[in-house]
Amino acid sequence: MKLLLVTSVEEFHNDIIQMFKESKIESFSESEIGGHKKNSSVLVSTNWFASEKSGTNSIMLFSFTEEDKIDSLFNLLEEFNNNMETKNPVKAVVIPIERSL
Repeated sequence: MKLLLVTSVEEFHNDIIQMFKESKIESFSESEIGGHKKNSSVLVSTNWFASEKSGTNSIMLFSFTEEDKIDSLFNLLEEFNNNMETKNPVKAVVIPIERSL
């Protein structure tokens, strides 16, 4: 079993959920988070109060799941990132679980 973490801008939420389903990762949790990039012109240009620094609405999904399902998801995420038109790729990491209860 491994811990899978996926982060993305909120805009791709439904796409990521669909990729989880296609990879048969049916048990997962999610949380809204604020994403930040240093000197991001996108953040400043979309902020009504441009002099204020703020974050981007983002999401984090995580799941304790099997490696074969993670491989399937990574393939889908890689294809998704390769075909996107924005500079906000979906990020994913896998952390091995040494012990669980």
